[in-house]
Amino acid sequence: MQTNVEAHITGTIFEVETEVGAEVAVGDVLVVLESMKMEMPVEAPVAGRVVEIRVSEGDSVDEGAVLCVLE
Repeated sequence: MQTNVEAHITGTIFEVETEVGAEVAVGDVLVVLESMKMEMPVEAPVAGRVVEIRVSEGDSVDEGAVLCVLE
């Protein structure tokens, strides 16, 4: 089963802290979003493997945008 990890706010991708194929645990930081000069981590909601990353550093994203996919 795949899990989409979504942006919880509108912002800019400050840093991508994972890579495709990485094994992650619940709470691991996957991406850091920047909004209004604040950095907010986006954490893995489930344990699994990163199968897709849909953003790059510097990308602008809207709230609800899929950042990466876990399996």
